[in-house]
Amino acid sequence: MDHDRALVVTVDFFTPVVDDPYDYGAIAAANALSDVYAMGGAPFLALNIAALPPHLPTEIGAAILRGGAEKAREAGVVVAGGHTVQDKEPKYGLVVLGFVHPERFISKNGARVGDLLVLTKPLGFGTVTTALKREIAEAEDVAEAVRWMKRLNKTASEIATACGVRGGTDVTGFSLIGHALEIAEASRLGLRFNYSKIPFTSGAQKYAADWIFPGGSLDNLAYYSKQVLFPPEMDEPSKTLLFDAQTSGGLLLTVSPDKIEDFLSQAAAQNQPAWIIGEAVAGQGIEVRL
Repeated sequence: MDHDRALVVTVDFFTPVVDDPYDYGAIAAANALSDVYAMGGAPFLALNIAALPPHLPTEIGAAILRGGAEKAREAGVVVAGGHTVQDKEPKYGLVVLGFVHPERFISKNGARVGDLLVLTKPLGFGTVTTALKREIAEAEDVAEAVRWMKRLNKTASEIATACGVRGGTDVTGFSLIGHALEIAEASRLGLRFNYSKIPFTSGAQKYAADWIFPGGSLDNLAYYSKQVLFPPEMDEPSKTLLFDAQTSGGLLLTVSPDKIEDFLSQAAAQNQPAWIIGEAVAGQGIEVRL
C-alpha cells in the first residue's frame, strides 16, 4: 500500500463558451484539470466526454478534441480514450484522475484566521463571454479572457503545495463569492476582501456597467448575497462582478503570513500571477471593503 499517494477523481464538461472550437476544447480541458490542481494534486490520466450534434462538421469536432488533447499534453496528462454521444448542442470535458500526497492536500476546510487570500487569475470571464454571445464584445477583450481560461493552474498548485498551503479551491461557476463562502463555512471563519486589490480582465468592468452577465452570475447574486456585507457606496455592477460565474478560473488560496513571501517569490520566479486580495478573519460570512 502506498501511503504517500491518494487518488483523486473528478469530472467536468460544459457547452461552448467561445466561438473557436480548438479554444473551446482547450478551455474545457484546463477547467477539468483545475479540480485536481485545486486539491494540490497532480493529474496523470484523463478520459474525454463529448456530446456532438450529428450534423456538426467533422473538422469542428476534431478541433475540439485536439484542443483538449493538447492542453492535457501540456499538463503531462494522457488522454486514454473516452466516450462520445450525439446531442443537439456540443458539450465537452474530461474525467481526470490524479494523485495527491495525503499530508499536502489542499481543502476548503484548511484556512486559518490570519491567512492571506491569494487569487491566481483575474475575474470577469463570465461577463466577457456573455458579451461575445451577444456579439458586442471587442476582439481584444475576448482574446485576453481566452488566454486566461486556457492557462493551467498547474504552476499555482505546485507553488502552493511547496509552500505548505492547506486551504483553497478553484474559482469557477459559483463565482469568487460562492467559492469563498465554501471556504468560510468549511473552515468556520470569515473572509474579508479588499475590492481595490481584486484583479479583473480589461473588459470586465465595461461590460458589467452595461449589465452584461450570464444567468449563472445573477443566480449567484441572488443565492449568496445575503451572506456578504458590502459598503453602502458600492455600486451594483461592481458587486455583481464578484458573483460572476467563471469558466476555468484561478485558484483562491489561503496562505499563512509566514509563507506569503516565499509564495510570492516563487510565483514571480515562475511567471505565475498572484494577487493578495484579502484575509481570513474570526467570524463568519464575507465582508467586502473598497
